[in-house]
Amino acid sequence: MKQKLFFIIVMSSMIFSSCGKTGTPVEQDTVPTAEQTTLTAELPTEIPVTATSEPTSTPSFTATPDLRMAPEDWKKWPVIPTYVSGTVIDIFNHGQQMGRNPNAFSKIGDCQNVKEAFMGFFDRQNVFLSENQQSLQETLDNFHGYFNRDGYAVEGGLNAPSSLNPLMSDPAACQPDENPLMCEIRNNNPAYAFVSFELWYKGRSAENYETYLRQVLDYLISQGVVPILITKADNTEGDYSINYTIARLAYEYDLPMVNWWYTAQNLSNNGMDPERNDGFHISPTAWTERSYDALETLDLIWKTVRGIPQ
Repeated sequence: MKQKLFFIIVMSSMIFSSCGKTGTPVEQDTVPTAEQTTLTAELPTEIPVTATSEPTSTPSFTATPDLRMAPEDWKKWPVIPTYVSGTVIDIFNHGQQMGRNPNAFSKIGDCQNVKEAFMGFFDRQNVFLSENQQSLQETLDNFHGYFNRDGYAVEGGLNAPSSLNPLMSDPAACQPDENPLMCEIRNNNPAYAFVSFELWYKGRSAENYETYLRQVLDYLISQGVVPILITKADNTEGDYSINYTIARLAYEYDLPMVNWWYTAQNLSNNGMDPERNDGFHISPTAWTERSYDALETLDLIWKTVRGIPQ
């Protein structure tokens, strides 16, 4: 396991944050209600794009020599991607033409990605970096202010279909026809987005999950936002089919994937929280490890694309 901070930040009540949707009194880790499930099932195959966020041009992606490991071997994939593909560079360049902020990123997902559990401490504390971590400081400085931020498309209970449902948007910040994903991209204007949906929902299967995740990826790419996928530590489905689906889409779209599952296997209890012991929540120690995996991946991508002529 790579060397981490000399200390792990553990917060008491905030640390054990709820997977219930914030701002609305619902139970932790609730699946969508029958009404929500019906609504999400009726989503169009393609996400409508509002006039304010319409791409200025269609991106032309650069082919990358296919030297990658097959999706079937995802358990052997490195935790941090070993390279940044031409596809990622093209998505980034397309985003720069659309005016995306190269110094901003978003988080798209459920309670595993809220600021208390995912990357927030990089803004909240003076982070001490060990000798072999010093290269991360530039990235911490560049993205300061975005680590300890939740935004409009990450909160407890937000699963893949919910992120595409306008009824799940914050009415105070989002336009009437915007779903949480659209609302976040318009408000935050990021060049990158971590995408991680782990919460189970009624009717979820690998095929169903793929349908919604594709819509999320297609929208982000059309908007010039580089998606960064993350595998999950749990195996609630019993056959690892969700992680395989994530890896298969990362392979197909030629996108970076943080293989957090691999890191979790080297942690106590495979990274799962022994106190909650619900097969879903990961431990506070795992939060720190997962945050560092994400930071190192962001560091690799940002330092690669920033030197590419626009």
